[in-house]
Amino acid sequence: MVPLTNLLAFALASLVLIAVPGPSVLFVIGRSLALGRKGGLLSVLGNALGMVPQITAVALGLGAVLAQSILLFSVVKFAGAGYLIYLGVQAIRHRGGRSTAARPAPSRSVWRLIREGFIVGASNPKSIVFFVAVLPQFVEYASGGIPLQLAELGAVFLVIALVSDSMWALAAGTARHWFARSPRRISTLGATGGVMMIGLGGTLALTGTKS
Repeated sequence: MVPLTNLLAFALASLVLIAVPGPSVLFVIGRSLALGRKGGLLSVLGNALGMVPQITAVALGLGAVLAQSILLFSVVKFAGAGYLIYLGVQAIRHRGGRSTAARPAPSRSVWRLIREGFIVGASNPKSIVFFVAVLPQFVEYASGGIPLQLAELGAVFLVIALVSDSMWALAAGTARHWFARSPRRISTLGATGGVMMIGLGGTLALTGTKS
């Protein structure tokens, strides 16, 4: 197991990193603005579950292969960026609907929302690079069981991210509920969430190029 001092230091570093709004936060806010609190929270859950394969790959030593491969890294990056843009376009397309003041968020199945969040989380190359670069620094190699220690650190990160992103989802979803009193404002808000996801996808595609 990871020594307690290392675990606390990693938890603090993760908390500071996660507290600063990044791609995951922007994705969650965009989804919550477009789909409401339920959609946002389920997207948070899916996004967190999408990181599990990444953490598993890092624990088994496969994450370094992906992070160091220009081709594989680019494939994952552009796949994730393309999917984010697709979700953003869908949010804009479906921002209309019934024009009542109390119009609810667009209805989608629970599994679909989780699945969409999962794909975004699993295809985020920035998370892979973070896990490959940061997790090993907090491992106590003399204690052995390196894969288990890496998995333990990854689990701590996931719990912190889940709580933090859920708070963002609730805040953005609550704002959407208030805007729902006006059909025109809620339509604009849904489009704003879509634009945020498209912008995030474009940013992901244009940055972090490996050379």
